[in-house]
Amino acid sequence: MQTRNYALVTAGYWAFTLTDGALRMLVLLHFNELGYSPIALAFLFLLYEFMGILTNLLGGWVGSRTGLNKTLIAGLGLQVVALGALTFQQESWAEAASVAFVMGAQALSGVAKDLTKMSSKSAVKFVAGDGDGALFRLVAILTGSKNALKGVGFFLGAALLAALGYDTALWTMAAALVVVLAVVATMLNEDIGRSAKQTPLRSVLSKSDAINRLSFARFFLFASRDIWFVVALPIFLHDELGWSFYGVGGFLAAWVIGYGMIQSVAPRLLRGSDEITAARQWSFALGIVAAIIAAAVGVRVGGDTGTSVAIVGGLLVFGAVFALNSSLHSYLILAYSDDDDVSIDVGFYYSANAAGRLVGTLLSGLLYLWGGLTVALIGAAVFVAITWLLTLRLPELPAASERSAVATG
Repeated sequence: MQTRNYALVTAGYWAFTLTDGALRMLVLLHFNELGYSPIALAFLFLLYEFMGILTNLLGGWVGSRTGLNKTLIAGLGLQVVALGALTFQQESWAEAASVAFVMGAQALSGVAKDLTKMSSKSAVKFVAGDGDGALFRLVAILTGSKNALKGVGFFLGAALLAALGYDTALWTMAAALVVVLAVVATMLNEDIGRSAKQTPLRSVLSKSDAINRLSFARFFLFASRDIWFVVALPIFLHDELGWSFYGVGGFLAAWVIGYGMIQSVAPRLLRGSDEITAARQWSFALGIVAAIIAAAVGVRVGGDTGTSVAIVGGLLVFGAVFALNSSLHSYLILAYSDDDDVSIDVGFYYSANAAGRLVGTLLSGLLYLWGGLTVALIGAAVFVAITWLLTLRLPELPAASERSAVATG
C-alpha cells in the first residue's frame, strides 16, 4: 500500500469535509434566521448539487487524463474561493438577489466538493495494494471518517456562527484550508490515477450494465436521505420544537458522526457476507426503518417530547442502516470498475449521487412546505423502496477471487 499518498489524499479530503459540513450549517441557519422560507433555503443548495452532476462526469474524465492530484488540488482551491465569495453577501440585499448570489457561490462549492470526493475515492483504487480485503477496508475508512468529520463540521458551523458570526466564520475556514492546500500541492505524487490510455470524452456516458444499475440505485438512496435531512429536519427542530442552533447542529453532527463510524467498520460488520446479497438485504431493512419513523412522527404520540424521541431514536437507527448501504455501494463501484477507467466510472457514479441529492434537496423544501416533516419522511420511505427494487438487478461481481478476499477482510 502507498501509505504516504493515502495519508495525503485522506488529509485533504478530511480538511475539505470539515469546511463542507460547516458551510452547509452556516448557510442554512444564517438564512433561516433572516426569515427565508423552506423553498428559498432549498434553492440555496440546488446549484451546489446540480454542479456536482456535471463535475463528476467531466472531472472523472479530466482526472484520468491529467492525474488525480490536479483534480484534488483544484477542488480544495475552489472551496477557498467559494468561502471567500460568500462573505460579500449583505443582509440588506433583497431576498431574490441574496438567493441568486449564494446559489452561485454554492455552485463553486459544489464543484469543489465533487472534484475532491471523486479524486480521493478514485485514488484509493491505486494506493490500496493487493492485500486481502484492502480495497473494501480503505474505502470504508475513507468514507466513514469523512462522514464523521462532516458531522463535526455541522457542529463546527453552528458553533462558529454563534461565536464568531457569519463572515468571520467563513474567513477562518478559508484560511485553514489554504494551509492544507499548500501541503497537498507540495507533497502528493503527481502521477497518481493517470490513465495509460487517452479515453475519449464520450466514454463518460458509456457504462456497463452493472455500473448503470448501481448508479441508479445510488440516486434513489441519497435522495431518500436528503429529502428529510437537508431542509425539513433542521427547520422542524428549530421552528417547531424550539431547538437552539447548538441543539440542531449538535444532533445533525452526532447523526453524521455515528453514520461515519458505522461506515468505517462496515467490512467487519459484513464479514462473511456476499456484498450483492448484503446490498439487497440492507436496502430492504432501510425501507422498513424509514416507514416506521414516518408513522411515528405522523401520529405524534406524547406531543413534542414523544416526537423528539421518535426523531432522535428513529433517525439514529436509520443512520446506522443507511451507512451500511452506502459503504456497500462505495465498495461495489470500485469493484465493478476497470483500473484504466476507474476515475471515469466513479465520476459517473457520483454524478448519479449528486443528482439524487439535487432531487432530495428540492423535495425536502417542497414536501416540508406541503405537509411538514411527516410527508418528507414518507417521501424518503418511497425512495428507499425504489432503491431496494434496483438492487435486485445488480449483477454478480466480475471476479470470485476478489469477493472471497473481501469477505475475509
